[in-house]
Amino acid sequence: MDILVEMWSNGLLRRALIVAAIVGVSAPVMGTYLVQRRLTLLGDGIGHMALTGVAAGWLAAAAAGASNRDDWAVPGAVVASILGALIIEYLRDRGKASGDVALALLFYGGIAGGVLLIGIAGGTTNNLNAYLFGSISTVTVMDLWLSFFLAIIVFIVGLGLRPALFALCHDEEFATASGLPVRALSVLISVTAALTVAVAMRVVGVLMVSALMVIPVATAQLVTRSFVMTMRLAMLIGVVVAEAGLIITYAYDISPGAMIVTIAVGLYAVLSIIRPLLVRSPQRDPHPTMDDALRGDECQTQ
Repeated sequence: MDILVEMWSNGLLRRALIVAAIVGVSAPVMGTYLVQRRLTLLGDGIGHMALTGVAAGWLAAAAAGASNRDDWAVPGAVVASILGALIIEYLRDRGKASGDVALALLFYGGIAGGVLLIGIAGGTTNNLNAYLFGSISTVTVMDLWLSFFLAIIVFIVGLGLRPALFALCHDEEFATASGLPVRALSVLISVTAALTVAVAMRVVGVLMVSALMVIPVATAQLVTRSFVMTMRLAMLIGVVVAEAGLIITYAYDISPGAMIVTIAVGLYAVLSIIRPLLVRSPQRDPHPTMDDALRGDECQTQ
């Protein structure tokens, strides 16, 4: 508690704590849908595109003569992440590439584009390290407000449209038969996941952003039986690991992003070991009804 009070009294660290909480609670929201749709690597693909956006932001700042190019990095990452999400959905929808091929294109193209553009902007690959591995200690006031604004959008979509999004993720054919706009909802999930990547980028970095979206959800699934409870517990886990990782790295000189992900992985490992001793899996109906799916509280599928 003394460390937490000391951190809160410092303006820079106070912003870091707030952003860590925002990221921790918002990342698992869309991560729950990605796990349900078996698109856990989507965050990685979008994250690599975000790297190109960071470099593009630097390039735009150089062209505009801006003194602080980092102020342009996150907006550039938002635009590039959304573009990457739309490209993935286009390739998957048109059948021009399978899901894994589309992700591979973004993986490699995103890294190459980022390195190329940062060089054109007059920077070096060292300027990308803060976005590759996270740099929460350098969060600015603008980063704080942008993260808050993007998180609000994630909550509006992820929580407000939960019944429809659950129906799509659980059974796409059922969602189509129910008259839901499947294509529009698929695009919405991908675009909102892109915004989540942009929110979490400064905390854990684009290389580990998918971990904060997926691992809390996988951990929650070990002890919950419903989609709604999984999402709620995942949000709680996300906040706890994000804040714990930041506090530990304040006391010890360790990368905050790496520590946050390590804590999340460690929690999953511990729960997976002790779960058989604590939880007895009940029998559940493998065929949810239409009402169950539209409510979004049917047991999740693995």
